[in-house]
Amino acid sequence: MTQPKKIAVTGAAGQISYSLLWRIANGDVYGQDTPVELNLLEITPALGATEGVAMELLDSAFPLLRNITITDKAEEAFDGANAAFLVGAKPRGAGEERSALLAANGKIFGPQGKALNDHAADDIRVLVVGNPANTNALITKAHAQDIPAERFTAMMRLDHNRAISQLGTKLGKPSSDFEDMVVWGNHSATQFPDITYATIDGQKVSDLVEREWYLNEFIPRVAKRGAEIIEVRGKSSAASAASSAVDHMRDWVQGTEKWCSAAVSSDGSYGVPEGLIFGLPTVARDGKWEIVQGLELNDFQKERIAANVAELESERDAVKAAGLI
Repeated sequence: MTQPKKIAVTGAAGQISYSLLWRIANGDVYGQDTPVELNLLEITPALGATEGVAMELLDSAFPLLRNITITDKAEEAFDGANAAFLVGAKPRGAGEERSALLAANGKIFGPQGKALNDHAADDIRVLVVGNPANTNALITKAHAQDIPAERFTAMMRLDHNRAISQLGTKLGKPSSDFEDMVVWGNHSATQFPDITYATIDGQKVSDLVEREWYLNEFIPRVAKRGAEIIEVRGKSSAASAASSAVDHMRDWVQGTEKWCSAAVSSDGSYGVPEGLIFGLPTVARDGKWEIVQGLELNDFQKERIAANVAELESERDAVKAAGLI
C-alpha cells in the first residue's frame, strides 16, 4: 500500500457527489493499492446532510477509505489535497442572466482558488464539475497563481461519453471501441462533438453514419443531452456526471494513450486563445494532460470551434468586468 491520497470534494451533500464519493472511496481514481482520505466541503446549512453522507460511506466499509473530514471552510477542505473535485456551484435561477450566474459563481470559485493556492499539496489536480464549468475553472485558476495552469481543468468527459454512447447506439457497437473522438469547446449547447477523426474497428465513423444524422441529430442531441435528461427524469444528470468525473481524474492520474475530451488551459493550438479553459483532444502522460497536436481542420470545424471561442471569451470578459479575474 502506498501513502494515502487526500481528495477534496465540494458540494459533498449534492446528487453528483452522492455517486462520486462511492467511486472514489472504492479506489476508482488512484487504483486499488492507494488508500484515500476524503475532505468534504459544504455550505453551513448542509453540514448535517454531509454528516449523513459520511455515515453511509463509513457503513460501506471500503478497505481503502482511511478518513473523512467534513467542513464548511475551503482552507480546511483543501489542506494537503492531492486532487479536488469542485462540484458545488450556484445553479441558474429562473430568468437569470448568464452574466449574473457567472458573477455569483465567481464569488464561490475565486475564494476556492485562493484556498487551493495556499493549502493544497504540490501535486494538486483540480477538476471543475459545477457549471458553467469552463469559466468557473478559469476563475479558480486566476486566484491560484502559484499552481501551474495545467493543473486546472473542466469536465468535458461527460460530453465525450455521451457522444460515444450515441455512436454506439447508432452503429450497434460498444462505446469503448470508438477511437479518436473529440468534443471541442465549452460545456454548453455551443459545444462541438466532432467525428472527423473518429474510428471504429479501423473504419472512419464519418463513412458509417449519414451526414444529415450527424448534423441534425447527433450534434444537437449530445450538446443538449442534459436538458433532455431533466425533461425525462425531472432532475439533472448526476450519476453519469459523477462517472465521467471519475473517468477524467483516473485517466489524468494513471495515464491513457486513448483520446479523451478534456477542458484544459489552451496553449494556443487550433486557434484557441492561450489560457482559455477549452475542450480539446487530449491524452494523459506522466500525470499531465497533453493536447493532441497536428490535426488538420476543415472550414466546418473551424467555424464550430470559433463559435465556442467567442462564447468563452464573452464569459471571460464578463467575469473580468465584474472584477472576478
